[in-house]
Amino acid sequence: MKKIKIILADDHSVVRSGLRALFRTEKDFQVVGEAANGADAVRLVSRMKPDVVILDIFMPKMNGIEATRLIKEKYRDVKVLILTVQDKEEYVYEMIRAGANGYVLKDAEKSDIFKAVRTLALGESFFSPHISKLILEYFVKEKNEGESRPPASGRTLTKRESEILRLVAEGLSSRRIAEKLYLSVSTVNTHRANLMQKLNIHDTAGLVRYAMQRGLVREES
Repeated sequence: MKKIKIILADDHSVVRSGLRALFRTEKDFQVVGEAANGADAVRLVSRMKPDVVILDIFMPKMNGIEATRLIKEKYRDVKVLILTVQDKEEYVYEMIRAGANGYVLKDAEKSDIFKAVRTLALGESFFSPHISKLILEYFVKEKNEGESRPPASGRTLTKRESEILRLVAEGLSSRRIAEKLYLSVSTVNTHRANLMQKLNIHDTAGLVRYAMQRGLVREES
């Protein structure tokens, strides 16, 4: 079994110890490094090449927002999961802008934390329900206020690509999309990869933003 390599970054040693013990209970996880601040986390990523980095937001020397930004700029394939007590809109929005792939609160059940890490390792995003609602509101606000424009691709999406893009934006996993459209998971993943290449978008959050800007997903009334 290929293990998911994890780096833990939190300035509280008791939190790191608890997470390390938690991940040891599952055979597919391997904690390969720990950091007490964002700067050390970035250096560890360079050396250990993990699959997933779990970051808190408030840390000394470099906070989780800046650490996420640097990690995503330098190591695009490394996934960043934010694990924090902070659920204020401004923190969620800043982490999404920085490129975080997931956001879970520290009071989450251990099964949700496990699911988040496994989901990110598969190349998808994971946000707790409350955080997902804030993200949707953020994209709607961006669209309505005209703060950003859709990525210029110069390419027209096929009907199937538009359909898959809409379902991705609605929060469905590749497996659920495959079931809904009677396709194989590998076919759905191929379409997702083609979408990202065609639109020059490199994460699921970017696809959601694009779908919102194109009117493929609307704010719930």
